[in-house]
Amino acid sequence: QVQLVESGGGLVQAGGSLRLSCAASGRTASWYTMGWFRQAPGKEREFVAAIKWSGGSTVYADSVKGRFTISRDVAKNTVYLHMNTLKPEDTAVYYCGADRSYGIVVHTTPTSYEYWGQGTQVTVSS
Repeated sequence: QVQLVESGGGLVQAGGSLRLSCAASGRTASWYTMGWFRQAPGKEREFVAAIKWSGGSTVYADSVKGRFTISRDVAKNTVYLHMNTLKPEDTAVYYCGADRSYGIVVHTTPTSYEYWGQGTQVTVSS
């Protein structure tokens, strides 16, 4: 079992920044992929960014490229999502997920992730 706890959400004005954290505990492993997804009211959960624990390879959704950065601190077992130049359309509940599958592919679909945190609300006002 893997436990994930997100933090760092809040209310911010458009153009502002936030940093989300995802602390992982339990049976984590170096081959895992850690991903950030978001879900707005009435919409499906969508991919934001993902990173490999080992090597740090990253993938981003087109909508956040150049504005968001995903990183990890292996010693702290924590993944971060640095969000800059936030827009009202970034408003959503942000979830951290863990994908246990082997290989070099970074998956971007929610069904590939077995473990999820409880989510943290991000609200961007215009």
